[in-house]
Amino acid sequence: MRLAGAKSIATPMEQNQKLTTVGFDQHVPSTSEDLTLADPSSYQQLIGRLLYLTTTRPDIAFVVQSLSQFMYSPKKSHMEAAMRLVRYVKHEPGSGILMSATVDNLLKVYCDADWGACINSRRSITGYLVHYGSSPIYGSPRNKPQSQGVQ
Repeated sequence: MRLAGAKSIATPMEQNQKLTTVGFDQHVPSTSEDLTLADPSSYQQLIGRLLYLTTTRPDIAFVVQSLSQFMYSPKKSHMEAAMRLVRYVKHEPGSGILMSATVDNLLKVYCDADWGACINSRRSITGYLVHYGSSPIYGSPRNKPQSQGVQ
């Protein structure tokens, strides 16, 4: 996993990419050879580091959350998607949350949902962004069952 010389990339994930679990692949035949990683520890360590990075990089929160769903049985496609994300982070290493110098005690929260978007569980993916004044302080997607509404 030597990425020092790797080219950077402008997007964190391929558009409309759907990652699947090993169990899903067993029930739905596929033409691709997407094998389970022999040693998942390198994938798990990388995702752990990327989870930590989402504190200051909300732009990668959705992809990291998607990749973290495969921690116990990662496949080659999951590792490739994680490597793409690392190349994206390399594209703009100075990006992140900057706090505004102006004081505004207004808390704003934005929310969006993609109903039934998870191909593995058919659950909805809900994302949210929290602003304190004009500064974003937290943003993260998370799964919610389709039967629950956005609160």
